Amino acid sequence: MLPPVFRFAPSPNGFLHLGHALSAILNFDLAKAAGGRFLLRIEDIDFTRCRPEYEEAICEDLRWLGLTWEQPVRRQSRHLDAYRQARDRLDAMGLLFPAFESRAEIARLAVERTPWPADPDGAPLYPGRGKSQPAQERHRRIAAGAPYALRIDMEKAVAMTGALQWQETGRGPGGESGIVSADPRAWGDAVLARKDLPTSYHLSVVVDDALQGVTHIVRGVDLFWSTSLQRLLQALLGLPAPLYHHHRLVLDADGRKLSKSTQSTALRELRKAGVTPQAIRAMIGVV
Repeated sequence: MLPPVFRFAPSPNGFLHLGHALSAILNFDLAKAAGGRFLLRIEDIDFTRCRPEYEEAICEDLRWLGLTWEQPVRRQSRHLDAYRQARDRLDAMGLLFPAFESRAEIARLAVERTPWPADPDGAPLYPGRGKSQPAQERHRRIAAGAPYALRIDMEKAVAMTGALQWQETGRGPGGESGIVSADPRAWGDAVLARKDLPTSYHLSVVVDDALQGVTHIVRGVDLFWSTSLQRLLQALLGLPAPLYHHHRLVLDADGRKLSKSTQSTALRELRKAGVTPQAIRAMIGVV
């Protein structure tokens, strides 16, 4: 029996806050209690927002909290070939198609045709027009340099995998636990890559978790329904399904999810104010 593997995977696009502290500490403590491994992964494929100074700050904050992790740290920006290979496998299965509509165009369409369905993150679903576009027109636009996203044909993908589930040891937004039925259709024809980037958050996450042997995914409940799309990709690519545990969020005084732009909750600001790591654990309810 191999030891369980846990991971904390922040994006270096801002400073860590109390919500990140909760997730990182839970993963570290659970790994330690189970005699397992704790990994740090830097999800830095957003090249416009991710910065080296934020990565340095992440490591500094985690060390201050008393956390240690295995080396080397996996940085997604250095493994684009792995994601490209996964993308190409899905493409060879006939599951991807180029879509040329921008987010703004899709949002305008949703406003014009209300009510319009939205994905679990609140973004309007793709209307599906790209799937019916003639191949000759697609090739012409791509050759002309038009920006595009590679989307998954959700109905075709679901037909390939059939019904999917995952094991949940935490709680979903509606109290879901135990064996949870996945609902990837809720995401519609989701974006899996772009013209200038061979991956997306969902694709890179499932590839990384499989390559790193992650067995337990512990993260905030705001990512609960992302598991449906990730389970679909795992099934299509023949990747193992980890155990999932979605935990409560740390909210601000108004009951809103914390943001990296909220400096008052940034760990570095709390540290400067004299707050101790032990006090951080008390603030987030982990002792």
